[in-house]
Amino acid sequence: MQEVVKEIRDVLSEVKYPGTSKSIVALDMVQNIKVEDSKVDFRLVFQKSNDPFVGAVKKKCESLLKEKLGYATVEIETVFVHDLEKPLALEKVKHIVAVSSGKGGVGKSTVASNLAVALAKLGYKVGLVDADIYGPSMPKMFGCEEASPYMVEVGGKELIEPVVKYGVKLLSIGFFVDPDSATVWRGPMASNALKQMVEGGFWDELDFMLIDLPPGTSDIHLTLVQTVALSGAIVVSTPQQVALADAVKGINMFESPGIQVPVLGLVENMSWFTPAELPNNKYYIFGKEGAKKLAAEKGLRLLGQIPIVQSIMEGGENGSPVALDEDSVTGQAFIELARNVAHAVDETGETAKRVRVTR
Repeated sequence: MQEVVKEIRDVLSEVKYPGTSKSIVALDMVQNIKVEDSKVDFRLVFQKSNDPFVGAVKKKCESLLKEKLGYATVEIETVFVHDLEKPLALEKVKHIVAVSSGKGGVGKSTVASNLAVALAKLGYKVGLVDADIYGPSMPKMFGCEEASPYMVEVGGKELIEPVVKYGVKLLSIGFFVDPDSATVWRGPMASNALKQMVEGGFWDELDFMLIDLPPGTSDIHLTLVQTVALSGAIVVSTPQQVALADAVKGINMFESPGIQVPVLGLVENMSWFTPAELPNNKYYIFGKEGAKKLAAEKGLRLLGQIPIVQSIMEGGENGSPVALDEDSVTGQAFIELARNVAHAVDETGETAKRVRVTR
């Protein structure tokens, strides 16, 4: 049976999603393949109910399976991510937001951790998934490297109880692997680990679940958008041109026809350097307002500008995020970022509702 399913997937791999170079199999759109005699049926998962290519993709799949594999009957169920039943663990999660970056080294995890803490300080119920499988840093940033999540039974199902620190519910692959060993996993293993944390965690009621993605664009990103209905994505970059070029790739990935996740806006990290002894001075060591200009070019929000201050590094090293200190310059910057993200999510959700009603 596995060989038959593989044969079907190989044939369907020839179907490219229109406007992209990726196949519907690579985008994880093909699910639940079942074969009985000369009949095959499977599920095609699309991001949006108004996807203009639904009919064309279905027709191409049916044609190929009949022509190349000789199936007499091909039944295709069309489903949309937002219409899928939520996994038990996510039933009470209002908004899921991906935090991403086009490249490493721009402070994405620092932004994600402090954004989570800032949202919690504003009174929101917050969860954070450290999906940076190859470099999980959240346990250290939250000062809970020795924590050991345990299983709880909920509704007859075993779920993972997240670690709670600073008002944030946290799960990271770093809790389950040896911190001194390199995590060498192929794409499917990494993707399964992400699904296990997202769908297998006991999150209960959350206003926001933040997912700290690995840098770049990979299988994990595709798995995420096919696993949960994202409220939106945040792209983190420095003002530097080399970082901005990769940020554009991240924006294009989320906005591509096969994914169609709204980009809530950009966060410009390391916007300027301010020495502690000269709090009013700004030194633009990575360039000035690069992400701000990119946001304007792309018609996106600039959600926040985060300065380089020594305390940010020290907070990450000591397990005490700088957002905990609302009176500091960086604490205020992250609180402002949290307010802007919450507003952007609400605004994007209202726009989506209006579009659905209009159609």
